[in-house]
Amino acid sequence: MENYLVITALGRDKPGIVDKLTETVANCSCNVVDSRMTVLGGEFAVILMAAGKWNELTRLEDALQALREPLELTITCKRTEPNKLAKDLMPYSVEVISIDHPGIVYELAHFFSSRNINIQELNTTSYAAAHTGTPMFALHITANIPAETHVATLRDEFLDFCESQNMDATIEPMKP
Repeated sequence: MENYLVITALGRDKPGIVDKLTETVANCSCNVVDSRMTVLGGEFAVILMAAGKWNELTRLEDALQALREPLELTITCKRTEPNKLAKDLMPYSVEVISIDHPGIVYELAHFFSSRNINIQELNTTSYAAAHTGTPMFALHITANIPAETHVATLRDEFLDFCESQNMDATIEPMKP
C-alpha cells in the first residue's frame, strides 16, 4: 500500500537544491508524485508529495532532517492521503489580468469561497507592462465547481465582479 508524505522546503536559492532533495527521495526508495518548485525573490520554495511504503517514508523524513543545515533549508514534512475529488465537481480554469494593486488575490479568493467553490491551485505573477512599464498582475486558478452550480450564472457574476474591479478575466472548463 502506498503512503504519502508532503514536504515543504524554503531557503536561500542556490544551485543543487533540487538535485539533493530528489536524490534523497530516490535514495529512500520513494517517488516524487507531485511537486511545485519556484524561486520567489532570493528564496527557493518547494512543495512536493512523495510516495512509498511507510518505512521508506520514515527513512525519508529522517534523511530530510539531515539536509536542513547543509542546504540551509527550513523543511517540514506531513503524512497525507491521495486527494479524493468528489465526482460531482467540475474543474474550471480562471485567468485574470489587472493593473497590480493590493488585495486582488483576497478579492478573488473571497468571490469563490463565498460560493462554496474550492480553489485547487492558484498561481500569480507581477510584471511590467510592455511600453508603459505599468505594474501588472496575472493570476491563474484551477477551481472545482460543484455540479449543482448554474455555470452560466456563475460566469456572469464572475465577469461582472471582475469588470467592477477593473480586471480582465476568463472562466472556462478545463480541457482534458
